[in-house]
Amino acid sequence: MSLEAEYSRKVGKSGNTLTITPFARIDDFDQARTHADFREFKIHISKDDWEWQLGLIKVFWGVTETQHLVDIINQTDQVENIDGEDKLGQPAIHATWYPDWGTMEFFILPGFRERTFPGVDGRLRGQLPVDTDNPSYESSDEEQHVDFALRAAGTVKDDWDVGLSLFSGTSRDPQLILDTSQPRPRLIPRYHQLNQVGLDVQATLENWLWKLEAVYRDEANESYSAAAGGFEYSFYGLAGGQSDLGVLMEYHTDSRDDDASSPFQNDLFIGGRWTMNDAQSTDFLAGGFFDLDNDTRSFRIESSRRIGQNWKITAELQIFDRIDTQDLQFPLRNDDFALIELARYF
Repeated sequence: MSLEAEYSRKVGKSGNTLTITPFARIDDFDQARTHADFREFKIHISKDDWEWQLGLIKVFWGVTETQHLVDIINQTDQVENIDGEDKLGQPAIHATWYPDWGTMEFFILPGFRERTFPGVDGRLRGQLPVDTDNPSYESSDEEQHVDFALRAAGTVKDDWDVGLSLFSGTSRDPQLILDTSQPRPRLIPRYHQLNQVGLDVQATLENWLWKLEAVYRDEANESYSAAAGGFEYSFYGLAGGQSDLGVLMEYHTDSRDDDASSPFQNDLFIGGRWTMNDAQSTDFLAGGFFDLDNDTRSFRIESSRRIGQNWKITAELQIFDRIDTQDLQFPLRNDDFALIELARYF
């Protein structure tokens, strides 16, 4: 069972806004999944061409459907879902400038959030548990290291939205190191220092939506690049009605090949999105991942629909259909799952 709320109100006479978004989950089977967090706890200040956010913030960067390589400000709350969409609140000083050509964002991130992992009794984890109580850091400042980031974004020739980002600080994606010093082997998360250059591009050309995310990373005496890109082609007014159908295809690559920390190092996603455009905002997204190096394939279906004025139902189905023994997803081969979430809005 989980609970998330959002409280927002104006503060003072200048129109500044206080936003608080608490989140909590209770899990009877996995103690590591029982946790609470402030997704946001921030004050928002606007003045002339500048905006400021101070406190715990949540920021999203990215354009692709299936993997967000450039999205690095917030840490992943991995006990929630393996899709990487759930994030922990990040302590930050965030300034946004709005010049004529677009936006410029500056981040000072004073404090690091460790990634959450399922416990011994949890599902969707590897064969060995991750010891989150004893993380290792490359920086002597450990979780107190101050990170920095900036992002410039603008629109080119009306159709091309382009973002260029820089990040310097503690990597959000830990290296998992085998520790056999204890009676039971375990994995120790080690967080390296990282410099990342990111590029995200989205082009809207009639019925076509072209997307690209690419990063160059330098960490732990290793430099590598990764990218995800593809298209969505939309058929509007399907069969003369009001619904739309989008056909999606995205390709993922990583220069580390088999040494990549992500399973998407040479993979293709093919899927479709059906948007009914009805009063209940009903939509479906379904597709499959196909590894081009082996026979690994998995499928995912997502759907959501409003019920009345205050309720929303969301459903997910994940199927690990065929997983190669050398694939990073091999420990999850028997972990197909279905999820149904009912949310009440006040």
